[in-house]
Amino acid sequence: MGMKTKVALGAVVGLVVIGAVSANSGDGGGDSKSESHTSAGAGEKSGGGAKADGTGGTDGESDAKPAEDKAVEKASQAEQFKAFVQKNGTAAEKDAVSHVTKVQGAEEQNDILDAADVYTDFTGGIMGEGTGPANLIASAFADWKQSENGLVTVYDADGELLGNGQF
Repeated sequence: MGMKTKVALGAVVGLVVIGAVSANSGDGGGDSKSESHTSAGAGEKSGGGAKADGTGGTDGESDAKPAEDKAVEKASQAEQFKAFVQKNGTAAEKDAVSHVTKVQGAEEQNDILDAADVYTDFTGGIMGEGTGPANLIASAFADWKQSENGLVTVYDADGELLGNGQF
């Protein structure tokens, strides 16, 4: 009798967990879309204000901000990450991030299990020169992107693990 109860309870808990994960994955996709729509809406509002005053968007100051936003959106994830660290990072973080060659998975977040990969030009794997800077890169990545359950992994030029951290 006790074993049957445990199996039934386990099945119910399993179904609840599966339902919660599928509900969150549907909501997570909607959240990221709404965030991008919110960002676009904010950009449209500032651009719309410039056009409403009759200048047709020729004001240099009002056009500079949306042009920068569009350039950042078109830039690769690695370029966006490097730009963020150049603006907000410490000198050590700036030096470490200058070795980043590629970033994958930074845009796709659902707060359930977010995983991002950062590739560098360091060599030697976990025993090489890039282990210390990898921790700085992971820390800077956590400042750039936030997630409830994110993991960033830093790799060397040969694809060997250098380090990881939560973001």
